Amino acid sequence: MRTVSMIARKSLARHKLSTSVTAGSLALACGLVIGVFSIQEQSYQAFTTGAPGFDAVLGARGSQLQLVMNSVLHLDTSPGNIPYTAYTDMRDDPRVKLAVPYAVGDNFEGYRVVGTTPELLTEFELSDGVGYQIMQGGRVFSDLKMEAVVGSQVARKTGLRVGSHLHFEHGVEEEMGHDHDDEYIVVGILEPTNTPADKVSWVPLEGMYRLDGHVLRGGGQIYTPKPDEDIPDEVKEVSAVMLAFKSPQAGFQFSQQVNGGKEMTLAWPIARAMAQLFDKIGWAHKVLSLVAYLVCVVGAASILASLYNAMNERRREFAILRALGARRSTVFGAILTESTAIAALGGLFGILVYFIVFTIAAEVIRAEAGIVLDIWQTHPSMWMAPLGVTVLGALAGIVPAMKAYRTDVATHLVAHS
Repeated sequence: MRTVSMIARKSLARHKLSTSVTAGSLALACGLVIGVFSIQEQSYQAFTTGAPGFDAVLGARGSQLQLVMNSVLHLDTSPGNIPYTAYTDMRDDPRVKLAVPYAVGDNFEGYRVVGTTPELLTEFELSDGVGYQIMQGGRVFSDLKMEAVVGSQVARKTGLRVGSHLHFEHGVEEEMGHDHDDEYIVVGILEPTNTPADKVSWVPLEGMYRLDGHVLRGGGQIYTPKPDEDIPDEVKEVSAVMLAFKSPQAGFQFSQQVNGGKEMTLAWPIARAMAQLFDKIGWAHKVLSLVAYLVCVVGAASILASLYNAMNERRREFAILRALGARRSTVFGAILTESTAIAALGGLFGILVYFIVFTIAAEVIRAEAGIVLDIWQTHPSMWMAPLGVTVLGALAGIVPAMKAYRTDVATHLVAHS
């Protein structure tokens, strides 16, 4: 065994370039395989757990997925508006634990602006007993003032602080419309939640109604709010209503009631709607997986080709070893050890490649969706992929090892005498 290891080690040292290139290609393949499966699983878990604390979303008639994408992930456009009374009816229903209205249509430097009520920041719970926390020095916005509470990601990326003044731009994406003349003041910054809420600026619902250029059509006619004049409830509209139910039975009852009609849509449960998204884009995961597997196969093939082509150059070396007493099995084992070592190096450095790929992908997902992935969360592929690459490399070494095994001592020593 010592002889086999020595022969393999010296051979790898003499062929540093080819060894590095081959191990590098396997490392890339291994890292991609781990990254594809780990990112896919964490993303699925993050997106399909729904909006923490909410059970359903009520919105305009249309796609449940679009409704969830717009209201939960703040990524899509609103499917339309529903009457303000839909919110008040839900708020006053004894089966509803919490109803929070959303009104969208503006952005600040590309980050969504959502009009809502203070209850989102005071009564809503991300988990049992834990709600949104505002950083020290800040407070919840007042219901009738031009004030804003911004998410941690918005503050970090734009440099906003408590006391900062800002103007919103019409449209849910940057450069979609004109800047509003109304000036808001930041009165609070949310502690990081690792949810899409981190990339939203929250403002009073009443303030959204009164922004210059905004009109209300809840009454069937265009209504423009006037300063110092109460806005009638019948003309108000909301983009969606986020709902937390007192029991699962309530969700089933509302789903039957709302979705059985023709006016509105209830996305319940939220996780089911998000699962539909992954069903639709499942082909992308399959394509990425296939690419990663093909890179593994190409890496293994490169091991085979590299070692096989080197056999012609090394036949005299093996003949000498045989003449000095080395067995055929020793030569066979040396080549197999080389291929296995190259593959093992690729698998080892593949974990490093995975961390690089994961870090980049996680940052993109966080910036676009506000979802934070955990780089330290383990996945079976983290040990299965390196092991699989190593086994694949060992198998690729069998053919050149057999060629070395069959080396004829007399023929190759005489040929070079």
